[in-house]
Parts: sequence; C-alpha cells; structure tokens
Amino acid sequence: MRCLFFGTAPLACPSLAALVQNSAFIVLGVVTQPDRPQGRQLKLRPSPVKELAIRCGLPVWQPEKCRDPHFIDTVRSAKPDVIVVAAYGQILPPALLEIPTYGCVNVHASLLPRHRGAAPIQWALLEGDQKTGVTIMLMDAGLDTGPILSQGETPILDSDDALTLHDRLAEMGALLLVQTLPEYVAGRIKPRPQPAEGATHARKITKEDGRIQWQQPAVSIWRRVRALVPWPGTYTYTSATPKPLLLKVWRANVSPEVSGPPGTVLVVGRDGILVACGADGLCITELQIEGGRRMSAAEFIAGRRLWPGQVLGP
Repeated sequence: MRCLFFGTAPLACPSLAALVQNSAFIVLGVVTQPDRPQGRQLKLRPSPVKELAIRCGLPVWQPEKCRDPHFIDTVRSAKPDVIVVAAYGQILPPALLEIPTYGCVNVHASLLPRHRGAAPIQWALLEGDQKTGVTIMLMDAGLDTGPILSQGETPILDSDDALTLHDRLAEMGALLLVQTLPEYVAGRIKPRPQPAEGATHARKITKEDGRIQWQQPAVSIWRRVRALVPWPGTYTYTSATPKPLLLKVWRANVSPEVSGPPGTVLVVGRDGILVACGADGLCITELQIEGGRRMSAAEFIAGRRLWPGQVLGP
C-alpha cells in the first residue's frame, strides 16, 4: 500500500514509525510543517516528524500551506493509495482529499465525535472524562467530522496527565492504524458516520487557560494542573514581594472538606501547600517560582516564600 504521511507533532511519530516498520506499507514520503523558531535563542528547529523521517531516509516536503497548487500537483504525481494524517496542524483542502485511491485517513486522539479539534487530550482531562481513546477516521471537508473506521479506548487514571495520556494514545493510535488500514482497503471495514449526539469541540489551548481561578472547585483546578502540562502549565501569582511573582503548579492533590476564602494559603508544610478553593482545598506538592527551578513543596518552603494567611491570585 502506497502511503503519504502528513504529521508534525510528537503524537504522529509512533504512527509513522509503525508504517515504516510494516512491510505491508510503502511510505512514499512525509509532509510536515516548515521548521519554526524555538527556544530562547529562537533557532529554527525541525518538527519531530521531520527528524524521524530523515532518520528513516524518507523524502520530506514542508509546504507553508498545503493548499498550494504546486504542492498539490506534487502529491498527485506521487499517486498514493492513501494519505495518513496525524497531528499535522493544517486542514487539508478538498483538492488533496480527493487524490488518494482510498482517501485520507486521520489518527485522532479522542473517541469521536467527542473532542473534535486541536486539543482533545487536554480537554478530556479538563472535563473529567473517565475514558478516552483513539479514532481512525476517513477525512472529509469538516473538522474531524468524517466517517469512523475504528476506535480504541483507554481509562483515564487519576495519575494521568497530558504527557502520560499523550504517550499512551500515540502508541495506541499507531497500532490501531496498521491494523485498520489493510482491513479497510480490503473492504472488510465499512466506514460508519459519526453520530450527531455527543459531539464536542476541543478548542486550541491558550496561555490564559493556565491561570488558576481559585473560586473554582479544587477538583476542577486539579484537572487543569494535569491537563496543561507542560504548556502552558497552571499558574497563579504570589504577593510575597512588592512585585507579584508567577507561581507555576506542577503537581497537586485535592484535599476534601477544607474551607476558607478562595486563594488563601491555609497550611505550609513539607507534604504540601494547602490552598482554599471554591470547594475543598488544593494541596500543591510540586511547584516553581518565577525565575526558579521546579521543586517539591519541601524544597520550596525551605526558602519560606509562602505563609498561612497569604492570598494567591488573581
């Protein structure tokens, strides 16, 4: 099966690797986003998918816009049986969707139609879902609205965050992809339309999403801490100095039956820093002060930069 692979983010790497390693597939090349400035020095860096493609000796195309007519002609001349898309970062135009014999197949990190869009992993955690999964789907002109070929699910554990869930879903998607494609091409899988009920949109995460609103219940803030690692992270501000300093929360737990004005520091101890929320309390166990390094609560309080009665926020 002649495949052209579109992907950019780390989520896509296991799927590309699975195709390359399986003799049933011939990977004609990889399409990924152009190199972007990254890091403090803003040096141009290739995407993780490009780095993997180069290691595998695959041709790489990096159009600024995949709707570019010259690029579409390049894809057409490659004559792919199928285009596989995973975390590419652009919406494919109809002119691309109609090229492959068997269409364009997307690896999406949710149980569609729930969490269509750019940030399904984060929103599954933010909304307190008990399970999530991967959908292999045929692409149409909509945003993650095409027919479903197969799905696999996994429970969301209390110990999960966006990083652990990302890695698990990436591997699950790769396995499901190479299992599904041959069955679909052979006609043994019939695409089924997505149900209208249960559809939600997982919009792109912004930096402002990371700001802690202490009026919310502790369980909502706890979900946010887990959902937004490593970027943008969840953060608040401390008034311990004349200039408020950003305080990033890396790990926390819910402390039930705790009350107090939201945002008020109730306890500062080696096991955690307890802060009152709209309901219950949040015990911060790992944090980072602006300009400092990530550290445990025990390390942090050695500098005594927080004390009971102090109010965090807004």
